[in-house]
Amino acid sequence: MNALPSRSPNLPLRRADFRTVPEMLDYAAQGDTGVTIYNARGDLLSARAWREVRDAAHTVARKLIGAGFLPGERMLIIADTWPGFFDLFFGAQYAGMLPVPVSLPVGIGGKESYIDQLRRQVATSGAVAAFGIDDLAGFIAEVAKEFPAVRLHGSFDVVEALPDRPVDLRPLGPDDTCYIQFSSGSTRHPHGVQVTQAMLMANLAGIAGPGGLDIVPGDRSASWLPLYHDMGLIGFLMQPLSVQQSIDYITPRDFARRPMQWLNMISRNRATIVYSPSFGYDLATRRGALKVPEDLDLSSWRHAGIGGDMVRPEVLDRFAEAFGPKGFRREAFIPSYGMAEVSLAITFSPRGAGMRTDTVDRVALAEAQRAVPATDPHDVLRARRFVLCGRVLPGHRLEVRDPAGKVLGDREVGRIFVAGPSIMPGYFNDPAASREVLSDGWLDTGDLGYLLEGEIVVTGRAKDLIIVNGRNIWPQDIEWAIENKRVVKTGDSAAFSIDTADGERVVVAVLARIAGGEEGRAALASNVAGAVREAVAVDCEVVLVPPTMGLPSTTSGKLSRTRVKANYLAGLYAAKPAAA
Repeated sequence: MNALPSRSPNLPLRRADFRTVPEMLDYAAQGDTGVTIYNARGDLLSARAWREVRDAAHTVARKLIGAGFLPGERMLIIADTWPGFFDLFFGAQYAGMLPVPVSLPVGIGGKESYIDQLRRQVATSGAVAAFGIDDLAGFIAEVAKEFPAVRLHGSFDVVEALPDRPVDLRPLGPDDTCYIQFSSGSTRHPHGVQVTQAMLMANLAGIAGPGGLDIVPGDRSASWLPLYHDMGLIGFLMQPLSVQQSIDYITPRDFARRPMQWLNMISRNRATIVYSPSFGYDLATRRGALKVPEDLDLSSWRHAGIGGDMVRPEVLDRFAEAFGPKGFRREAFIPSYGMAEVSLAITFSPRGAGMRTDTVDRVALAEAQRAVPATDPHDVLRARRFVLCGRVLPGHRLEVRDPAGKVLGDREVGRIFVAGPSIMPGYFNDPAASREVLSDGWLDTGDLGYLLEGEIVVTGRAKDLIIVNGRNIWPQDIEWAIENKRVVKTGDSAAFSIDTADGERVVVAVLARIAGGEEGRAALASNVAGAVREAVAVDCEVVLVPPTMGLPSTTSGKLSRTRVKANYLAGLYAAKPAAA
């Protein structure tokens, strides 16, 4: 079994000019490209051309239709990186059903918390079927007991056992919804983004075109990203399919265990388009750069995208320095900005420009909400470096507004709003939540940022913003300051604020990976508080969290400050706080 080719010589490239997902799979199925999956050792586990994916999806669709499932009904799929996911997702498209991809268990939280998450997602989506890998079939069964509407559930074997009846397919059309995407951080009160065929196709066309990645024949993708997240599902399944690319996968779990296999996969198959959040580049550098294979060659990598979290320039600097000798070019970096509510992409940095930054004065940013260039860019206490994330996709609009709705000019910080054909019509069956973020065709992204000569600079999430004595403080500033002092590891701290009678109080939760008993705990709390005081000039309460408990993540693997705060307020970190 070999990797599939990067090009279909007898099939002309079409850059996402389709009306529906079934249409683009039907076209790609005429070529030689497809999907391969590798394990943590780099062994090829599965290789299927798009025609094989299409044929398997047709079989699944006939089975679902024959079993009596109706057009528009929802099918929940635990979105692991396995062939069954592709069969079920695309099978639903040809059966006229709506797939609902959901996450695997993430982090430390146990069976009950994951079952509770599934329960809420089934209720929100109104799913009538639910499937996943064998290991999670029991979890699905436990949830299905509470929902009589779930008529069929279990592992993929359950679907395979259905009779293949000679029925007509009923593929979703251009006016239909395509699937339901649960947005990050929504496990407690989940919002299902209603992704339509039209909005998805508009976004894919923008990504593939000159305003995005400018896809060319022979481009190839590689990914470790989870398929339940918009960057994984759209960026590295829908997008490669829409331009008839081959794509190579390693699962998120295997990437976390052996990040160098991600780079080996890129090198071996000559991938050209690969994305990751900053923490993926960081993990590959910290754990992979110590033992780089002699034959590693990253010179094929022409689009190294960054998205899914705040773009951290120092992380990208370290990655480029570590792997530059192996052919990686800094100019390949493409910082981007997007979210599930716009299908995926909102902005792209110019191709070939690499990572560009803007260093601003922290005080002006916090007190005047203005991104004033720093007098001394090297003053770590006064200067803050942000990454430019590029211009909005063609056919779309982006504005930065103040709290009163006034459109702001360059270097004025406010909330980011976007409009255009990629915007969702709303959250599935949740008009109240939809009204909170949609108005007159504009989406309130909930993000803060500023424009600089037509390009967006994202500074943080509005809901995470900490305001102390009238000063705006970004939690990332606090967390990064602690990490830069090497007090805790990357991802081991979470900053937020709580309301008290005396105003907002800053709280920092850190994983206490320490020895030395109470003396060691006190020293850690003191070091954290000192780093925070030095970075942002505020006192904080330091909460030491046992490593066995962990800090909660969103479904896309990002730190969930909202859930950390909820845990704190619920008393889950009830040991005596280490005030400092």
